[in-house]
Amino acid sequence: MSINPTTQAAPSPAADEAAVRKAISSISRPPKASALSAALTFGWRGMLKVKHVPEQLLDVTITPVMFVLMFTYLFGGAIAGSTGEYLDYILPGILVMSVLFTTVYSGVALNTDLTKGVVDRFRSLPIWRPAPLVGSLLGDSVRYVLAGTVIIVLGVILGYRPGAGIGGAIAALALVVLFSFALSWVFTTLGLLLRSPNAVMNAGFMGIFPLTFLSNVFVDPRTLPPVLEAFVDVNPISILATASRGLMEGNAEAGDIAIVLTVAVALTAVFAPLTTRLYRKG
Repeated sequence: MSINPTTQAAPSPAADEAAVRKAISSISRPPKASALSAALTFGWRGMLKVKHVPEQLLDVTITPVMFVLMFTYLFGGAIAGSTGEYLDYILPGILVMSVLFTTVYSGVALNTDLTKGVVDRFRSLPIWRPAPLVGSLLGDSVRYVLAGTVIIVLGVILGYRPGAGIGGAIAALALVVLFSFALSWVFTTLGLLLRSPNAVMNAGFMGIFPLTFLSNVFVDPRTLPPVLEAFVDVNPISILATASRGLMEGNAEAGDIAIVLTVAVALTAVFAPLTTRLYRKG
């Protein structure tokens, strides 16, 4: 008597596919993330990066402190006659300079994601395409607020007293952060055009340094040669510094604030679509 072993037939690929489809169809599809929720999620991603690498906060905490102390106590007596008087003049300018310098890192961070292939993963997600860009800049805005707060608190400790009180200081900080958000789009465009994070950083600071030092951040333009004074007077960074001083002292001119807001809108209108187009093209 012989026993013939029975062999069980392996399931066909079609049966496997049918089983997978059945399992998937039994689960309700999650709703697609809205543009706002996607952008906020990527903004939170930026905060988590700081949590895991807290050294990233050095440029918005230690660096502003160094700027305030060095310029006030090294040049205050020579420029204004006393460190106290110079602190009253330079603190709003240092607020503008420190926050604007931080905007360069928006382009550096985007280029880092691009060179590491992270952007390719973002492009494959079923989300609003500009969400990683907008979210990243929203996260950077938190850094701008932190840098500005450090400067204002340090100034108060050193003896600076804004004439408009805390409300004026908050208004000046809000104006600087708004302008910085718009300027960040310029550096995100550089981040997508250049090949390495170091190239973005070098190009960014090569542009922002001259514009900042050729402004009224450090000295009164009336002490400069006529040609240089004319350039400083129309420099948007000078107008931003003047508006910030006015808001903190309670005598801001509406024209200065309007110019700052107009430049911010123009920068966003030009470079936000350009950045988004470059991001989509890959």
